[in-house]
Amino acid sequence: MNHIKTFMLLAAMTALFVGVGYLIGGPAGMAIALAFALVGNLISYWNADKIVLSMYRAQEVQPNHPDARVRAYAGDVREMAQRAGMPMPKITIIESDQPNAFATGRDPAHAAVAATTGLLSMLDRREIRAVMGHELAHVKNRDTLTMTVTATIAGAISALANFAFFFGGNDRERPGGIIGIIAIAILAPMAAALVQMAISRGREYEADASGAEISGDPGALASALQKIDAYARGGRVNLQAERNPATAHMFIINPLAGRGADNLFSTHPSTQNRVEALAVKFGGRGPAPKLVSPRRNRPQGPWDKPQGRKPGPWS
Repeated sequence: MNHIKTFMLLAAMTALFVGVGYLIGGPAGMAIALAFALVGNLISYWNADKIVLSMYRAQEVQPNHPDARVRAYAGDVREMAQRAGMPMPKITIIESDQPNAFATGRDPAHAAVAATTGLLSMLDRREIRAVMGHELAHVKNRDTLTMTVTATIAGAISALANFAFFFGGNDRERPGGIIGIIAIAILAPMAAALVQMAISRGREYEADASGAEISGDPGALASALQKIDAYARGGRVNLQAERNPATAHMFIINPLAGRGADNLFSTHPSTQNRVEALAVKFGGRGPAPKLVSPRRNRPQGPWDKPQGRKPGPWS
């Protein structure tokens, strides 16, 4: 099923890319855009993981890494992958203060997982394991191909739209004329919206559930989701993600500052909905997470016991 979704998504992205080419240069522009799209799709399929890791300057973790937390993170990923019967992914780390993580690769045999330095310094080991279990679930469910390819193609569409503004804005004889230029201005954000809608947010719920089973600790995953969300909203900016917003859907929590409700154009479900879904799915299985708030008004979890509220399943 994921392969069919991937094909449909690539076809839609290619059509949009070719349409922008037509608006810029007519039939010749459409032909050039089609050729670039075909080449781009091939490159994206085989190398999109390398492109995304390069965007974030991800470094592969070596066995003799001097930081004990990094070694523990890599060891836990290896142990969980082996226990889940998965090929061993490439394990990488990204220099960023914002705690976050993602997975990439065209299939489980060519996958990579990435965690930020902020994730390793701000979460405890249980929570880090749970987050990486979520990312391994994306790999196991083969979500990473769709997530990675759409990120690279959406970036190409945006770049083509920008090219139209800088190099063709005064040519009124192209197809569509000024209206075509205005259409191109709309197409770039539409491409981002297409990525957000095409990557079903249901995959995040599925990865949460599967990841909690891989790590064996749904309570720690719920705790980690709340902490990452609070840090992201509290001013911990991921500069690489802000420069490459088309990749936002790849992360466990939306890395773009100040975004994250369950609405039509959201790349992720709301964190509260995800925590509640975990509580319903697992019924509070496992020890209650001990949350440390990065700010006073952190979101409440189902394990909290505020006055006048029924205790949750992790209580």
